[in-house]
Amino acid sequence: MKQTAVEWLEEIYLTTGNVNFKQAKKMEKELIKDAYDAGLFDGSMDDVNDRIHKEYYNETFKQD
Repeated sequence: MKQTAVEWLEEIYLTTGNVNFKQAKKMEKELIKDAYDAGLFDGSMDDVNDRIHKEYYNETFKQD
């Protein structure tokens, strides 16, 4: 079973006392990409999927 970025960050913090927000953000972005791709496509259009999920992520989560 996959962990969410928050679950991973909590586990790292509880076991080491450290937090790695950069890695957690990277994980969250990948999870969003995977979920978006799974919801829209069957994986047959990888270049299109890559462009579309990046646009979705940037429009939804990037701050100006």
